[in-house]
Amino acid sequence: MSWPVSDADLGKLGKTIVKDAKGVITGANVAFGELNLTAPAAKIVEALTYLRDVQGFHQLIDLCGVDYPERPLRFDVVYHLLSMTKNLRVRISVQTDEDTAVPSVVPVFVSADWFEREAFDMYGIFFDGHPDLRRILTDYGFHGHPLRKDFPMTGYVEVRYDEELKRVVYEPVKSVEWRNWDFLSPWEGAEKGFAAMLPGDEKGGK
Repeated sequence: MSWPVSDADLGKLGKTIVKDAKGVITGANVAFGELNLTAPAAKIVEALTYLRDVQGFHQLIDLCGVDYPERPLRFDVVYHLLSMTKNLRVRISVQTDEDTAVPSVVPVFVSADWFEREAFDMYGIFFDGHPDLRRILTDYGFHGHPLRKDFPMTGYVEVRYDEELKRVVYEPVKSVEWRNWDFLSPWEGAEKGFAAMLPGDEKGGK
């Protein structure tokens, strides 16, 4: 296969994979010069094993979540694979909801260990069979999953050190009202005719 790989060659590879995988991988399409595959969530271990052992994609370089809250199966779990021998990447995704766990692929790619923990922490996606599924990026006792589309920008709680209690305390986030400053702000621009001149600007050339 020549480099760069044409969309036509990627399409042929996708059709071959779907045919040979026999129901483990169910769909293929080419977008932006990359091959994208889909699989049932329950078959992801078999799908990645096939891609590793038969197609030569020996490295899992990333695993991430995507949130589509308007869908019944709101989450995509996306696996990015690399073949060093083919100099080729492939993306395969599965769908799941908030309550249905996706089989862990740690037995296939050990690098999935931390990737799956990140997806659990950020999106609340569960992985069945993961050896140590707990938060990895947020603090202990963190409420919610920050990368979900319905997670508030300010979060639910804030952390501060209490001088009286001599420990860190969690408190509900309190909304902050907009303030009207009396002095001039350099962030609002200083173009003549559109905003007031800032002190010192009168020294510039006319």
